[in-house]
Amino acid sequence: MTAVSVQVAASKKRNEGLNIGFWLPVAWMGILLFTVAFADVLPVRDPTISDFTALKARPSLEFWLGTDVLGRDIFARVIHGARISLTVGFFAPVFGMIIGLFFGMIAGYYRGKFESVVIGIVDIILAFPNIVLAMCILFFAGATMINLIIVLSVTSIPANTRIARASTMVFSSRDFVLAARAQGSSDVRILWYEILPNILLPQLAYILSFMSIVIMIEGSLAFLGVGIPPPTPTLGGMIAQGFPDINTDPHITFLPALFLFLTVLSLNLIGDHLRKKITVRQSAL
Repeated sequence: MTAVSVQVAASKKRNEGLNIGFWLPVAWMGILLFTVAFADVLPVRDPTISDFTALKARPSLEFWLGTDVLGRDIFARVIHGARISLTVGFFAPVFGMIIGLFFGMIAGYYRGKFESVVIGIVDIILAFPNIVLAMCILFFAGATMINLIIVLSVTSIPANTRIARASTMVFSSRDFVLAARAQGSSDVRILWYEILPNILLPQLAYILSFMSIVIMIEGSLAFLGVGIPPPTPTLGGMIAQGFPDINTDPHITFLPALFLFLTVLSLNLIGDHLRKKITVRQSAL
């Protein structure tokens, strides 16, 4: 009984740790999403207006996070910059997941030549570093929100395709799929009603990690000067703008970087927790 009680206590401690590690990121993302969604109605300053009497001001009651080199409110710019990061970080992985699901399911179900073609295209895309590929395309196509979403959607297709293909190969040999095929169900019906519902949940769990990767790439592109151009605020652009003064005014660079770090960390922690839950649930089937 003593050994059992020790194991139960250890299990409770692990669960408590997981709960804290899950709900704190959820709270951060909830507050951030609320602030970003209602930034236009909240008492937040205009992120493009400069106050030349308060250049590089430190955090205070008037300017909660201080001001940048042009006297613009950092808090307002962080909120509006996070709006761009979250918008790109949501739509790009979702579009990449939809396309990756389509090709991955077909490749994993039919196999053969089509699978070889899909894997070949995926390997070609993976051969180019994501940031270099995005920089090249944005340089010629122009750094707009739509182009940025399209480019980052392309970079998220390979991982989604591989996950969907692997999951489809596993479920295509399950008894319920074989039974549906024996009853005369068409391939489309099997893919749509039998396989897709079973692989969609794991795919959605991984999408949070893809969102964090996309947000990091978007911030890196803005830091390198090939993201959405000024005066539109972006977290990466703010980090780059304050980098020359990092020794004298570190808050200009550090605070946007902190917001970016906490957002990416929160998405990863939430995604890891959901994947663990899904993995345990699937192993019990």
